Amino acid sequence: MTRVVAVGGGHGTAVTLRAARRYADEVTAIVSVADDGGSTGRLRAQLDVVALGDLRKCLVALARDGSVLARAFEHRFADGDLAGHAVGNVVLAGMVEAAGGLVAGIDETAALLGAAGRVLPATVDRVVLKAVGGAGEVNGQVAVSNAGRIERVSLVPADCDPPADALDAIAAADQIVVGPGSLYTSVLAAVAVEGIARAIAEARAQRVYVCNLRPQVPETQDYDVADHLRALARHGVEVDAVLWDPSSPMALGEVALRVLARPLAGRHGLVHDPGKLASALSDLLAPGAAAGAAPGAEDEDSGPLDVCDVPDRA
Repeated sequence: MTRVVAVGGGHGTAVTLRAARRYADEVTAIVSVADDGGSTGRLRAQLDVVALGDLRKCLVALARDGSVLARAFEHRFADGDLAGHAVGNVVLAGMVEAAGGLVAGIDETAALLGAAGRVLPATVDRVVLKAVGGAGEVNGQVAVSNAGRIERVSLVPADCDPPADALDAIAAADQIVVGPGSLYTSVLAAVAVEGIARAIAEARAQRVYVCNLRPQVPETQDYDVADHLRALARHGVEVDAVLWDPSSPMALGEVALRVLARPLAGRHGLVHDPGKLASALSDLLAPGAAAGAAPGAEDEDSGPLDVCDVPDRA
């Protein structure tokens, strides 16, 4: 059994899941629930639920190939009281209520979609993302995404707990994939849940950071790969290897660990290609791969991965 855990949220983690299902026997997503914009933000306010948009994206990424229901989940209503809502967000909210709990509702929705893996929230609590940086304190994911010079993110309440199943999945994993995605508002929003970073640090798994294809303005403006790794380290996440696209606008900087450089961008260069990403991630799991290159070295055959999340309406 090859067990892969993807940590983050949004489009980036969805791409990782589409890649992981190609080479892993067991796939689990651990997803941020701190979003407060778009359809997700409206449902949070109206129904007192956690953010559902990133959970929906990950469920769709794992859905049975050709699923009409998965396509319907991404459809947005154009008119009336439901205008702007994604069908999947509304269905997922109903499933959570009917199942009597967040994890149970997600599992039941995954069964409907024929998902080739499991999607778990980073926490079952309603949380607010908070950032501290050059502009002072900023609250709410939308506000944080528009802030620059961020030093640290955290969640309110600070004592929110991860589901036990999420910690079990991390402990059993062979590979933990962090990113790609918006660094502070997706990736670190999931890691900020107390216990997630510690579980990643204590896991026996190979830890891989999939770097974004370009800095995200203003959230990570002027960042290079080394800056991303320093931000991860400030939040308690140390990785064993980095996947980076040398043809992307994201500079490498001074990185003191293994870097696998591969052309992994999709056709338009905006997001990672799942097939290319699957090949690179599976290569890292090959026997002896972890020691296959010196710190900071780049494999000649290698290339890029994904970028920051493409902003949408959740």
